[in-house]
Amino acid sequence: MYFGNNKISEKLNWHNEIQYRNFNWGGDLEQLLLRTGIGYNLSPNNNNILLGYGFILSKPYQNNEKTSTKEHRIFQQYIHLQSIGRVFIQNRYRLEERFVENDFKMRFRYFMGFNIPLNQRSMLPRTVYLSFYDEIFLNLNAPVFDRNRAYGALGYKIDHNFRIEAGYMFQQYEGSRRGQFQLAVFNSLTFLHKKEE
Repeated sequence: MYFGNNKISEKLNWHNEIQYRNFNWGGDLEQLLLRTGIGYNLSPNNNNILLGYGFILSKPYQNNEKTSTKEHRIFQQYIHLQSIGRVFIQNRYRLEERFVENDFKMRFRYFMGFNIPLNQRSMLPRTVYLSFYDEIFLNLNAPVFDRNRAYGALGYKIDHNFRIEAGYMFQQYEGSRRGQFQLAVFNSLTFLHKKEE
């Protein structure tokens, strides 16, 4: 997975994301997710609203047969960041309008994540950290419960712009459950132009 959150100006940011999911360690595509959006900072470091779009290609198995579904998704979200001691906390509230083939669905998602530095007191370059989150998905039609994701990982902040994580996510659906390994790269490069002296 790749997640980019790039600063365009003091108020605007560009979110860009690619998630490639397999049923095995490679070659059996489960889902390809491409997501992007423009965000606006309500305050300098901890409150952001964003409007985005996602394209999702899913290839699940149904009765041992591989199927294919395309989805176009519009979403709105609000993120609040805070820290308590050395624990960094993110709360994200997201509303999705989902155009799945010939069907329309709406879904609400609530995400709460924690990053805890291990070898330093804050998220500086060369920090080893623990990452945890839980996210619940609720449909705005029946059935209301869609899924819940619980995640734990070990991460490393390479420099001010990049960090990586390797972890495990457990998903609980209405009638089933499963786990999966995840590898993620996070990029926060800025596109701000420095003023000439």
